[in-house]
Amino acid sequence: MLAFVLTLVLLLLIVIVLAYAERKVAAFMQDRLGPTEAGPYGSLQSVLDVLKLLQKEDIVPAAADKSLFKLAPILIFAAVFAGFAVIPFTPDLVPAGIGIGVFYLLAIISLDVVGLLMAGWGSNNKYAMLGAMRSVAQIVSYEIPAGLAILSVVMVCQSLDFQEISYQQGVLMQIFPGLEYEANWLFGIEALGLETTNIGGITTWNIFRAPILLVAFVIYFIASLAESNRAPFDIPEAESELVAGFHVEYSGFRFAILFLAEYSMMVLVSLVAVILFLGSWNTPLPNIGPLQLANWTTGTIGELSSILWGGFWLLSKTFVLLFLQLQIRWTYPRLRVDQLMHLCWKVLTPIALGIVLLAGIWRLLMI
Repeated sequence: MLAFVLTLVLLLLIVIVLAYAERKVAAFMQDRLGPTEAGPYGSLQSVLDVLKLLQKEDIVPAAADKSLFKLAPILIFAAVFAGFAVIPFTPDLVPAGIGIGVFYLLAIISLDVVGLLMAGWGSNNKYAMLGAMRSVAQIVSYEIPAGLAILSVVMVCQSLDFQEISYQQGVLMQIFPGLEYEANWLFGIEALGLETTNIGGITTWNIFRAPILLVAFVIYFIASLAESNRAPFDIPEAESELVAGFHVEYSGFRFAILFLAEYSMMVLVSLVAVILFLGSWNTPLPNIGPLQLANWTTGTIGELSSILWGGFWLLSKTFVLLFLQLQIRWTYPRLRVDQLMHLCWKVLTPIALGIVLLAGIWRLLMI
C-alpha cells in the first residue's frame, strides 16, 4: 500500500512538472513566453489547471453508453499505472519485484487499447470512434517493433527481471539477492559469459556493452512515441481532423484522468528505455582516477545513499528522454496514416527482426 501511494504521488508530481515543461519548451521553440501569470514564471499554471478540471461538471452525453463511457478512463489509467509496479527506482526500491517483470509490463499496458475502444464506442460520437480506431491500430502496430527491441535486450541480458538487468549495467556493490552469481566488477557478467570491465559508468550501459542494442534503443524510442500518441505520431488526437480524438466528449475529472494517463505513459516508456538501455539507476560516471567517481556516486546498497543516488540518476536520465519527446513534438510535422504504417511495418519491424537475430548471434559469440 505504501509503495502504491508513493508511486502515485511521485507520478502526479512528475506529470505536473512535465505539463509545465511542455508549455515552456513549446514557448521557447516558438519564440514566446508561455505561462507567466500563475506563480513565479507561471510555475503554478499546471496546478491550477488540475484544480479547474476537478471542479468542472462531469458531463455524460445523453446518447452515450454510460457504463462504458464512465469506466474507460479508469481502465486506461489503471493499465498504465500498473506498469510502474515492476519499475526498479533504486537498488533497494522496487514496488513489486518479480522475475518476469518485462513480460508483465508488456502484457499489462496492452490493456489500455481496450479502454481506448470503450471510450470511442461509448461516446457515441463519430469523431471519438475514428480517434479510438486510429489509436488502437497505431498502438497495436508499434507494439511489434517495440517488443522486438525489448526482446533483443532480454536475449543479451538473459533475464526478464528489470532489477537484474539494472545490476548488470553498473559497478558491483552487492550480489543480487537470491542469485548465485560469482562476484565481479560488473554484476552477473562473469556468470553470463560476457566481457567484464572495472571502468564501470557509461561503459557498462547496454547500448555500449552490446553496440547492436544502440539500434534497438532508437527503434524502441520511435515506437514509444507512437505508443504514447506523441507527435509526430499524434494522428489519433489530430485536432484539425478529429476535434480531439477519442476523448472529445470527456470533461472534468474524467478528462483529467485521460490527460494523466497519456503523460504517465510518456514517463513509463522513458523509464523502461533508461532501465533497458541507459544504465538504469546506475551512475554514468566511470571509475577512473583517484576519486573513483562510480563508487561514491552510486552509494552503498542497503543504505540511504544508494536510494538517493539511484533515484537521482534514474530520474535524471528519464527527464532527458522526456525533454527529447517534448522537443520532437514541436520540431516535426504530423505523419499521414499511410506514412505511419509504412514506417512501422516496412522500416522498423524488419530492422527490429534483424536486431533480434544479431542479438542471438552476439549472445552465442560471448559464451
